[in-house]
Amino acid sequence: MTEADHPVLVVDLGAQYAQLIARRVREAHVYSEIVQHSISAAEVAAKQPGAIILSGGPKSVYEEGSPSIDPGIYELGIPILGICYGAQLLARDLGGTVTATGRGEYGRTELEVSRSTGLLESWGSGTVVWMSHGDQITAGPAGSVSMASTPEAPVAAFGDDDRRIYGVQFHPEVAHTERGQELIAMFLHDLAGLAPTWTNVSIIEAEVAKVQAQVGDEKVLCALSGGVDSAVAAALVHKAVGDQLTCVFVDTGLMRSNEGDQVEETFKNQFHVELIHVKAADRFFAALAGVTDPEAKRKIIGELFIRIFEEVARELGAGSGGDGPRYLVQGTLYPDVIESGSGHAANIKSHHNVGGLPEDLDFELCEPLRALFKDEVRAVGEELGLPEHIVWRQPFPGPGLAVRIVGEVTPERAEILRNADAVVVEEVKRAGLYRELWQSFAVLPAVRTVGVMGDGRTYAYPIIIRAVTSDDAMTADWARLPYDVVETIANRLINEVDGVNRVALDVTSKPPGTIEWE
Repeated sequence: MTEADHPVLVVDLGAQYAQLIARRVREAHVYSEIVQHSISAAEVAAKQPGAIILSGGPKSVYEEGSPSIDPGIYELGIPILGICYGAQLLARDLGGTVTATGRGEYGRTELEVSRSTGLLESWGSGTVVWMSHGDQITAGPAGSVSMASTPEAPVAAFGDDDRRIYGVQFHPEVAHTERGQELIAMFLHDLAGLAPTWTNVSIIEAEVAKVQAQVGDEKVLCALSGGVDSAVAAALVHKAVGDQLTCVFVDTGLMRSNEGDQVEETFKNQFHVELIHVKAADRFFAALAGVTDPEAKRKIIGELFIRIFEEVARELGAGSGGDGPRYLVQGTLYPDVIESGSGHAANIKSHHNVGGLPEDLDFELCEPLRALFKDEVRAVGEELGLPEHIVWRQPFPGPGLAVRIVGEVTPERAEILRNADAVVVEEVKRAGLYRELWQSFAVLPAVRTVGVMGDGRTYAYPIIIRAVTSDDAMTADWARLPYDVVETIANRLINEVDGVNRVALDVTSKPPGTIEWE
């Protein structure tokens, strides 16, 4: 039995923070899974969880159609922590009182602690917490003790040590709550008795064992994209099965500067993985000639990648009934599994870096990262010895530079953009901002502008600097790059990149814009 055999179940009651709660549990080195509130008591029992956390949610517990849980779950004897709506649900279901006063409480609030033991061990009054609620808990569940309050939350925290049932009206999972992670760790380790055994080393050991059990002595194929997920998945599978793994890197001619060389250096020379490097730039540029529509570009690139990948797979004997690769490594992450709503990935999902692999490929999936969040993937990559420039690489669109060239994609424009992008990334890294930004890159609109250089007229391309901050790419804000960094980037772009005579800065957030230009 491993720690993953006794997960902490995060019951999603409609919260925007359910994934964040699950990540905070894992930061306390305990394995977590997100489940829907419709899960039955029998299904919960079958998972043998070590604890349950009820998330927040936007509705009132008295609102028609508001989410609830199977009452039988309360009878399983499993430690439970309710957060915000989850705490109100516990109070309503277990003999407490929730009142709609019409006075909500939102944002930073100071907690008045009346019982600094158990869940709030050593907490003092004045601790800042983050509130977001309309209704109030005016009495906790029968048998529980009120532990804290605020002006608009008579019972801001409660606990029943005998039943190991706890609730907090505030959000410990958000950074604005000063001791939130402490509280989560206290619940998991001290009150629920769960050991902090979910570590990078334990993750690797568990996944290596799973891959070995699944694959046996069969051959495995992995499509490397240059991105973080496929690289970590490949490194993990290689640790499990060694030379049974063959990696395929299709160079589309639309990659970032030196990307092909970096992939080859890492996997062929450092990890000694069998790597097939397909240099197919000419085929991609020919297919994209005259195409300007962004969706058409994506479909063309995805389709051609598939065809090339299939060619390589057939050359290796796949699908012929011979001894070719039987398994395909896929960099599916836990958020992909959550969003599917199925708990398992039955079909090959759209490949995040190449535009989509067909569902009828004759492979069984090997998904060593499907239990992990992105930050865990990066940590595992570091533990496996992948270089920093791969582990901490910013997200890159599937069609590559093709959707950062607004207009027709040509070899000339791709080379200009590749060189410009390298300047942007280099200066962002030099300023120590690379890890703070979600993405930072250059965009080339396929238009020319008039300029003056060396007392002569120029007619060349503009470059747009795009840099954003984000947690999940669902929303993003334009990054306030220091003026001196912008100035240095602009000067270098104009002086060092042939074909560029103008630089602009994109100050559009998402929404209304998107992070990428196409």
